[in-house]
Parts: sequence; C-alpha cells; structure tokens
Amino acid sequence: MPGKRIEKIEDLPGVGETTAKKLREGGFTSLEAIAVASPGELMDAAGLGESTASKIINAARKATEVGIETAKDILERRKNVIKLTTGSKQLDALLGGGIESQAITEAYGKFASGKTQLALQLAVNVQLPPEKQGLGGACFFIDTENTFRPERIVQMAEAKGLEPENVLENIFVAKAHNADHQMLLAEKANEVIEEHNVKLIVVDSLTSRFRSEFLGRGTLADRQQRLNKHLHVLQKWADLYNIPVFVTNQVMANPGVLFGDPTTPIGGHIVGHHSTFRIYLRKAKNDMRIAKLVDAPYLPEGECLFRVTAEGIIDV
Repeated sequence: MPGKRIEKIEDLPGVGETTAKKLREGGFTSLEAIAVASPGELMDAAGLGESTASKIINAARKATEVGIETAKDILERRKNVIKLTTGSKQLDALLGGGIESQAITEAYGKFASGKTQLALQLAVNVQLPPEKQGLGGACFFIDTENTFRPERIVQMAEAKGLEPENVLENIFVAKAHNADHQMLLAEKANEVIEEHNVKLIVVDSLTSRFRSEFLGRGTLADRQQRLNKHLHVLQKWADLYNIPVFVTNQVMANPGVLFGDPTTPIGGHIVGHHSTFRIYLRKAKNDMRIAKLVDAPYLPEGECLFRVTAEGIIDV
C-alpha cells in the first residue's frame, strides 16, 4: 500500500504533536525548513536521537522534492529571482539590476564609507511597490553596532514619497547584545518573515560582535565555526523565502600588503565564500562614494560612483 501523503509536520515519521510543537518553537515551521536542516539542528530543537532526526529530514526531503535536480530545473527556479533597487541606477547596474534574492550581498569598507547608509536605504526601498523596483514588503533589521537611526529612515522615506510612520512600522529592528544573541535572532527570523511579510533581512554589521568577543588566535576556529553556522542560517531563509539578505562587514589593514590597498574584510574565507556578492565601499570627495564589485557568480568586476545625501542613496 502506498504510504501516507506528507503534507504537514505531524505527518512525518516519528513526529507527534509534542515533537511538532518543539520543532515549530525551534524555528522549523514548515516541511521545507526541516528538509534543509541538519540532524544536529533537529536534535537540539526537539531533543531527538540522531537516527530519528535523519529519518525525519529524509522524509521531509522526499515530500518536498529537495535533492538532485538538473541545471534546467535550477534555471527555472532562478526565474523567480527578484531584484531590489539601491536607489542608484549606477549601483543597480553594477549589481546586475539591484540586490538579488536567494543570495547574501555583503558590503564592506572603512568607517563612513556608506555601509549603514546603504543598509538603511534598502530597509526603506524594500517597501516600494514592484513597479518602483521595491518588493512591497517589510524589513527585518539586526542591529549589532547601535547604528540604526529612525530619524534617518524618516528622511529617506519622505524623499521616496512614502509615509514615514508606515515605513517605520514595517521595519522590525532587533538589537543583538552578543554573538550568541545575534545567531539566535537570525535563527528565529522565519517567525518574523511569516508574520509580517518580510522581504529583506539586514545585518549591520555581520562581524562586529564576533570580532569583539573572540580575541586571539586560540578562539579563531570557534569564531569561524559560529560565523559559518550564522551565514548558513541566513542563506537558508534567503532560499526558502526567495528574499535578499544584505550584510555589512568591518575591515582591517592587512600588514602583509606592501603595495596597493591593504584593506581586508573581517571573517576570512568563511564570509568570502558565503557572500554571493561582495561590494567594497570607499569614501570619495564630499558626499560621493565608490562601490567596487569584488566578487559575483556571473557578473564582471567593476566600479561605480553614487552619492549619500540627506535624501539617501542617489546617482551622481
């Protein structure tokens, strides 16, 4: 006889009402979320044994057809990719049309290079309708450096012709007090996404808490493992909900670089490999900024100029 059709979490083998409740409380609110999880994550969330967790994940994958697919299937899925405008046509063009969904876009640079300004602008722009290159949704903003300023949002919203009060109500800000809290906020992001029609996740900044808490070479491996897990969670939500994730990153001066620009983003290869798009921001004259596309899967490297004004991110 054919097996029972799996349509909800309770239909999975070995999952009763109690286990289903624990899974949902742990952030696994759909079959898709379970299908892309690791056994360890389910073990932690619901107190399951490893074999039971693996059986649940395999059943969820079969039910959602998560697994091997052809390149044609991937191309079809990528037709659902959407782009969010930065506010600058030149910067949008550099990024192939804007900040892309199903991807993590990282902007790194020195102090006052425009990282947070771009993050705030995206939190406003995501609320624009699709015909104005927005996504018609809310923003989940994880603030790790106490840089979020609602007054700046009001300025940017007014410049876009949006009602500032409505824009503020559609930005859900979570202040991360330490690295563990930051990771927890990201893990619970799906609850905010589903409840409030969130179409963008912003983390400003990705590495500051990790950088201040994990000091010295002895803690480097632990720091990188945690960053790796954190980025995996962010990518999972980007894929599952077809939304863009935008993160800012701090930099340091690499003493090994004798010629050229010694500026290096924090996080090493872990952050570099996980970021689908990497933008290096630099301050130019007056209110102008230079954006350099350092890495992208299908776009050429390039540079462009944009301005950071009282109205927000605009073209030169």
